[in-house]
Amino acid sequence: MTIVAAILTALVAIEHVYILYLEMFLWTKPQGLRTFGMSLEKAEETKVLGANQGLYNGFLAAGLFWSLIHPDAVFAYELKVFFLGCVIVAALYGAWSASRKILFTQGMPAIITMIAVLVAGVHA
Repeated sequence: MTIVAAILTALVAIEHVYILYLEMFLWTKPQGLRTFGMSLEKAEETKVLGANQGLYNGFLAAGLFWSLIHPDAVFAYELKVFFLGCVIVAALYGAWSASRKILFTQGMPAIITMIAVLVAGVHA
C-alpha cells in the first residue's frame, strides 16, 4: 500500500502542476477559457488573480513532491497528510464558492490519496 500511496500522491502533485500551468499561463488562452468557463474579457480582468491561484497550486504540488523525497519517513508522512489536507480544504472551498466540479476534479483524488496514505501509515 505504501507504493500505491506514493503513486497517488505523485499524481495529485502532477495535477496541481497542471493547474498551475492552466492558471498562470493559459488563463486567457482558449484552453484556459474553456476550462474555467470564462469570456476573454473576464479572463483579462482576472488574469492576475488566476496567476495567484496558480502559484498557490504550485506550492501544494511542491509540498507533495517534497513529501515523496524527504528522507525521514515520519516527517514525509506528516508532509503528505498536511499537504493533502490543504488540497482537500481548498477543493471544499472551491466547490462551495466557485464550482462543484472542483470537488470531483481536485477533491476526490486528494481524498482517495489521503485514505491510501493513512492506510499505508508510516514506513521507515
